[in-house]
Amino acid sequence: MLGDPTKWYIERITPDLVQLTSIKGVVFSGKSKYQTVEVLENGCFGRCLVLDGKTQSSQADEFIYHQSLVHPVMLAHPNPETVCIAGGGEGATAREALRHNTVKRAVMIDLDAEVVDLCREYLQGHHQGAFDDPRLDLQINDASAYLQGTPERFDVILLDLPDPMEGGPAYLLYTRSFYEMLRDKLNPGGLLVTQSGPASVINYTEVFTAINRTLREVFPTVVPYSVHMQSFGETWGFNAASLGPNPAHLTPAEVDARLAERGIAPLDFYDGVIHSALFALPPYIRAAIESEDRIITAENPLFVF
Repeated sequence: MLGDPTKWYIERITPDLVQLTSIKGVVFSGKSKYQTVEVLENGCFGRCLVLDGKTQSSQADEFIYHQSLVHPVMLAHPNPETVCIAGGGEGATAREALRHNTVKRAVMIDLDAEVVDLCREYLQGHHQGAFDDPRLDLQINDASAYLQGTPERFDVILLDLPDPMEGGPAYLLYTRSFYEMLRDKLNPGGLLVTQSGPASVINYTEVFTAINRTLREVFPTVVPYSVHMQSFGETWGFNAASLGPNPAHLTPAEVDARLAERGIAPLDFYDGVIHSALFALPPYIRAAIESEDRIITAENPLFVF
């Protein structure tokens, strides 16, 4: 039975599924200009960032998400010197990108200054000082507006955006026109990756397969992959798109060699064995990706639950 002294956080995963976790304390609860923001001390997952009722990351397993997002495309590029990060307010995506000793400049663009400030103050275990790295240029701006207005090109673009929620700040950053603009902001042979929403058996067609289909309209090489995120209550999807090398073709030995060459000490989650496992999708998801015909546009956006 649930004891009366315990407060519980209920997160709806789908209309028919919730995840229930205990709350040991509320570090912050409020509303920024763009979204509701909570920083919670969770009994299972430690300190968590929650935006608009959706867990964005947790102390217990954020490293799984961020290492999965960043390193496959970073390692696929032979020498990533310039990196663009859209979103990623916790600073953990920047933390992982800046592990690569090849990186000379990383531009991080986040719309919500209040969230970034809260993360800098309350999620120090997430960013681990990445905001103070002299290679990082933090821009508080709309990612689309900033990128349209800059002549700069990048070797790798990392999209660590909030889910495409109706009325939310990021849904137009999952559209064909946005991906077309990003393609033109990549250097020859460049790569990008986007978090792509839930990829569990009950909701893999919500946005994951459609994001893949939309990217395939724009890029010659697009590869989907996924990892289980316990704090999200489900498996999570990613899509990597490339103008050059295919991240899925890296062998375990190549991954481990490149990590060592770039001065990256053994990581808690990601290595050559895990790299191969990320891209091993089951037949029902591969079939759904193959048959997907939805293309996400500004006129016909797609939203998560």
